[in-house]
Amino acid sequence: MKKDKASQVKISRDNPKTDKTDITISDQFPIVGIGASAGGLEALEGFFINVPENSGMAFIVIQHLSPDHKGILGELLQRVTKMQVYTVTDRMKVSPNCVYVIPSNKSMSILNGELHLFKLVEVHGPRLPIDFFFRSLAIDQKEKSIGIILSGMGSDGSLGLKAIKEQSGLVMVQDPESAKFDSMPRSAIDSVVVDIVASVNELPESLIKLIQHSPKSLIKEELEKDSSSLDKVIILLRNHTGNDFSQYKKNTMYRRIERRMGVHQLNKIAAYVRYLQENPTEADILFKELLIGVTNFFRDNVVWDYLKDNVFPDLFAGVADRYTIRAWIPGCSSGEEAFSLAIVFKEALEKSNLKKSISFQIFATDLDISAIDKARKGIYPENIINDVSPERIKRFFTKTNDQYRVNTEIREMVVFASQNVIKDPPFTKLDILSCRNLLIYIEPDLQKKILSLFHYSLIPGGILLLGSAETRGTHGDLFSVINSKLRIYRRSGLAQKDEFFNFSSSLLSNKAGTSESQLLGNIPNNIQTFTDQLLLQQFSPASALTTDKGDILYLTGNIGKYLTPAAGKANMNLFAMAREGLRNDLSIAFRKSLQNYEKTILHNVKIETEGGNRFIDVTIQQIIKPLVLKNKILVIFSDVEASKTLSSKQSKEKIKDYGLGAHLEIELKTIKEELETTREEMQTSQEELKSTNEELQSNNEELQSANEELTTSKEEMQSLNEELQTVNAELQSKIDDSVRINNDLNNLLNSSEIATLFLDKEFNIRQFTISATKIFKLRKVDIGRPFTELVTDLIYPEIYHDSMTVLLSEDFIEKEISTTDKHWYNIRITPYKTFENKMDGLVITFIDITKSKYLEEKLKNSQMMFQSFIEFLSEGIISLSTDGTVTAFNQAAEKIIGMERNQVLGNNYYNLFIPASMRNKIETDMQKLLGGLLSNKYKSYIKTINNEELQIEWATHKHLDDQTTLIGIIENSFNK
Repeated sequence: MKKDKASQVKISRDNPKTDKTDITISDQFPIVGIGASAGGLEALEGFFINVPENSGMAFIVIQHLSPDHKGILGELLQRVTKMQVYTVTDRMKVSPNCVYVIPSNKSMSILNGELHLFKLVEVHGPRLPIDFFFRSLAIDQKEKSIGIILSGMGSDGSLGLKAIKEQSGLVMVQDPESAKFDSMPRSAIDSVVVDIVASVNELPESLIKLIQHSPKSLIKEELEKDSSSLDKVIILLRNHTGNDFSQYKKNTMYRRIERRMGVHQLNKIAAYVRYLQENPTEADILFKELLIGVTNFFRDNVVWDYLKDNVFPDLFAGVADRYTIRAWIPGCSSGEEAFSLAIVFKEALEKSNLKKSISFQIFATDLDISAIDKARKGIYPENIINDVSPERIKRFFTKTNDQYRVNTEIREMVVFASQNVIKDPPFTKLDILSCRNLLIYIEPDLQKKILSLFHYSLIPGGILLLGSAETRGTHGDLFSVINSKLRIYRRSGLAQKDEFFNFSSSLLSNKAGTSESQLLGNIPNNIQTFTDQLLLQQFSPASALTTDKGDILYLTGNIGKYLTPAAGKANMNLFAMAREGLRNDLSIAFRKSLQNYEKTILHNVKIETEGGNRFIDVTIQQIIKPLVLKNKILVIFSDVEASKTLSSKQSKEKIKDYGLGAHLEIELKTIKEELETTREEMQTSQEELKSTNEELQSNNEELQSANEELTTSKEEMQSLNEELQTVNAELQSKIDDSVRINNDLNNLLNSSEIATLFLDKEFNIRQFTISATKIFKLRKVDIGRPFTELVTDLIYPEIYHDSMTVLLSEDFIEKEISTTDKHWYNIRITPYKTFENKMDGLVITFIDITKSKYLEEKLKNSQMMFQSFIEFLSEGIISLSTDGTVTAFNQAAEKIIGMERNQVLGNNYYNLFIPASMRNKIETDMQKLLGGLLSNKYKSYIKTINNEELQIEWATHKHLDDQTTLIGIIENSFNK
């Protein structure tokens, strides 16, 4: 039966296409990526034995394989599943209800449902095929992607799961407790919010239930209809976490809530609201899901190269000789983005070879406190080598076990803090602001406000860096483009738009508006505008642009023929400046034009000028667009030829009715005089009211200016306070870490009972253990004193010289030194090195070896007594150690054998005295003697110096030390 299945697998590899009549290939079926390493075969078998034959899913297995190893995983898996198992060939189409296994010596990717194989390339660390495939699966299948991590060593797959999670895919992990090797599952759980954690036997059932749950579209429709329940979810999140997601993009909210409902097998949003109320832990999980804390080092490499080669050099050139570049990264997640920016700055600064003293300060913030805690440690799994070059790994990272830690020089550039960019005060006076892939998750209105906030935070000319899917939107006037493709912008110096002033922090107040006359009077200084102005002056009719009160804002053409300044205080009002004969008709027509937007025209108006009477036409029009000129009035004056003013018929009628006209003219003149008097009185009152209003307006402007200054000072204080709180939180975290590490070290050193002194480069005491007080007269107040001033019983006058030697050579010195009270210590002087392997002092340890010295002396005395004793014997004595080395040889033995003691002691007995033909037998017999298998009376042969063979009868004894441990095997007494 096994043989038949094996042959079936072979045929399947040669003919990978499935029968299309049996399976309908659909773009909607789920594709499951499964990553495994050490112990993975057992986990994979346990997984697939529980997967039904018609699950409707495709499974792609990625396992770590040796490049020169012929994979048989396909055959092994075919034994436990009825699904067809294929070893992948290039461009193989993925079909449901099939299992695909990566071949050895290849890496694999997926595009449009097809599997593509790549030759392995040399890498500077462990190969990470699971991450490589999972990333391509996330891009290809998006929210349909599913990633599963089973047993394995290392951290491969963690970054790939992040990519799947970013696309709202499903993530499952084998329970580490059930995994043969739990490193990969634990790394995955630490990296992302895992949807399902279960044993390999339970994972298939959980996966199938989740896939077969109600369709997403139905849940989304319910969410869209039941806005009340969605609002309740937002309220519960706000109450539990303190963060408001009401302006989060609804589609993102839908996808995350759908995923959590699927995990808990809930069909109704109302049921999920109730579950959320009853389980506070679910609120934490949903909160983390919504944050989508997905990032990696040097994301979009071309962006970082452009920063290093173009942006930073320009920035360096424009700053003072001593300057601190300030940067802010909102939504920093676990810190990779912040450290990437610090590394690129360091590289750009080293490349520029500037003589300026430029430092870099990065404020990195995020809502997720756990992500901030992880970022502060600066420790990342070894799979970051996929994103970080070998040169940068060597230069900026230190490897500890299977992890990499960012070096201190980079970590010290970054201050991490928890912050809500929407409601907390921002950082200000920034040179660089990097906000990548945060704006895409929030609504457009909030995007606009945050971009206005960023404009406020940056100094003029500051750099704004956005994500690849984000733009400056409608804020083209606030940010100019540096590189539109890479989403790099520069802050302009223009004032911010009005919508910014509605931001929750009221970061800016609306400044006193520039007067309309100033706004309209600022004429751009360029050739086109100059030409337009010239044409207006030469050929266009005279005109005046006024407010609805008649105050003149702008004049064109030869306006002096129609308007003239009135005597007295300067008054730029249209009615005050109108020439005699125009004021009355102009006032009536002006009021009429204010009532509607229709054009009003006065024909043949007679005005008095210095050169006599003149007839003119006046056109009055209220402006609708543009908005900045809305409700303004445009008055246009044009001359009329005198010959056209009256027709011949009108002239005759005028001559005929001259008498009546003269009378009416007198009455009209009287009425005009009265009207003029009334108008003057009204204008006088208006002037007084206007003067009072101007004074009030002036006072108001002063108060508003003072209020703006106070508001600005308040915002600066808020920003400064936020920075201080951030720095304080960072320092407090470092202090807590230092205290904990210090306690651990103190307990470790004190529990070892090894006296230890820590010295700086000047040999001043940094720290000491309790055991050191038995050797030196030490107290806590002695910290900081030179250790050479301490009183000690050590007979070691060379200690200072030896310490200086170690400091200069960076090598250790070890000696055995006694004290005046007959104690002995093994003293070891070693260099004290920092985390960056820099010499920073000495460590001197004192190990008490008094007992060992006593035993050694006792042993020497015993040997001397033994040697003295055997010298008086007439019989030859040879004593051997357990390995056959001669340890004793008396004078009688010298005479019998003909060799001196110094030729024998320390050499191997069998090499010296046993004939080659008998060596194996005698050496075996000696071991039997040692084991008590032969009689103590033993006869053997021995070779003299003259190669004579003597038969000797041996009397054997075992040598034991004080602890009854065997140290010698035989004492031989013999005669020739």
